[in-house]
Amino acid sequence: MRRLALSAAVVLLTAGLAVPAEAGRCARLKVPGAEYQQVACLADLTTTGTVASGHTNPADYAGLTHTGLPSPAGVPGVQIDGYFPDSSTTNTNHGWNHDAQFVIRLPERWNGGLVIAGSPGVRAQYANDKAISDDVLAKGFAYAATDKGNTGAEFYRDGVRPGDAIVEWNRRTTQLARAARAVVAQRYGRAPREVVAAGISNGGYLVRWQLENHPELYTRGVDLEGTLWTADGPNLFTFLPPAIRGYEQQKPELITAAGFDPRSRFLWDFHYTVYWKLTQRIYAAELDPTYVGSEADYDYADRPQARQAVRRIALTGRIGRPLVTIHGTYDSLLPITQDSDVYAAMVRRAGRSALFRYQRVEAGNHVDGLVDAYPDQLVPLVPLLRKAI
Repeated sequence: MRRLALSAAVVLLTAGLAVPAEAGRCARLKVPGAEYQQVACLADLTTTGTVASGHTNPADYAGLTHTGLPSPAGVPGVQIDGYFPDSSTTNTNHGWNHDAQFVIRLPERWNGGLVIAGSPGVRAQYANDKAISDDVLAKGFAYAATDKGNTGAEFYRDGVRPGDAIVEWNRRTTQLARAARAVVAQRYGRAPREVVAAGISNGGYLVRWQLENHPELYTRGVDLEGTLWTADGPNLFTFLPPAIRGYEQQKPELITAAGFDPRSRFLWDFHYTVYWKLTQRIYAAELDPTYVGSEADYDYADRPQARQAVRRIALTGRIGRPLVTIHGTYDSLLPITQDSDVYAAMVRRAGRSALFRYQRVEAGNHVDGLVDAYPDQLVPLVPLLRKAI
C-alpha cells in the first residue's frame, strides 16, 4: 500500500502539481496578524462543496455570473476563515458581526500559484467564489479573498475622514496578500512562484491600486472593469449625475453624452433602478459627506472637498507589474469611455505600456447575471477573466 501511495505521489508531481506532505489532513496553520481564525479540512473547496458545508455564502455572489458558467468540483484541501483586528461590524457572515473578514483556500494539489482577490461592489469575502475561486482552485492555485474591511450600502460609516473606508479597502488587500503569502509557505513548504491580483469592479480597482503601490507583493494582475478614481475626473461623480438627470428628464442624449453607449439603452432602466442613484448617494456620503441635494444635481466641479478626498484613493497608471484589463462596451455602470479607456491612456502616459494589455469586449456589460436576461444581446465577461488569470 505504501508503494502504491508513493507511486501516486510521483505521478502527481510529474504532472506539475505539488502534493503537500499533509495532504488529506488539516495542517496546523496560522494566519499572521489574524485576530480569529477557523481551519477546516474540506472534501471540496469549490462552491459545489462549500454551499453544502457552510463554508461560503451564496448571497455574497448572487447575480455576478451567468448560468452557463462552468462550475468545477472535487477540489479537496484546507480552508481558513477568520478576521483581522477591526472596529467596524458591517459583515455579518458566520454571525461574527466583524469586518476585515477573509477566506484562504489551499488545495491539496498545488500548482505553485496564489490568487488574491478583493470583493466587488460592497459585498463580502465570498463574492468572487463563483467567478474566480472555483476556477483557480480547479487549476491548482491557492486563493485568498477579503471583504475589504467594510461592507454593505452603509460602508461609508466606517472611518473618520472622507475617503477612510475606501483607503481601508486598499490597506486590507495589502494585509491579506502578505498574510496569504506566509500561509502558503507554511502549508506547502515554499513561497508561491506566482501571485496574481484579480478582481471585478471595485475589486478591479484594488488590482490597479495594488500594482501601482505594492508591486513587490505580486507577479501580475487581472482587472475586470475596475472602478476608476481620478481627482480631476473622470470618476463616477462626473458621469452618474448627468446619467441620472437624463433618465429622469427623459433625455437619453444626456446619458450618451455622459459616456454610455447608446446601444446599451435596453439596460438603462435596470441600472437607474438598481445602481445609478444608490451608487451616487453612498459614494457621495463616503467622499463628500457635507453634500446636501439630489443625486441628479450633484456637480463634482463645484465640490473641491470631494476632489480632495478622491485624491487619497486616486489611481496614477504607474503599474509596476504586468496587468490585463478587460472591459465591456455595454457597461452601464462604469462606461468604458470614462473608465478603462482612460486608464489605458494613463498607463501609456506613465510609460508603462509594455506592462499593459487591454481587452475591449463588444457587448459586454457590468454584471454577467444580466446575460441570462439578454442572451442574444450580451456577452459574458467572467470567462475572459478566468482565461486571463
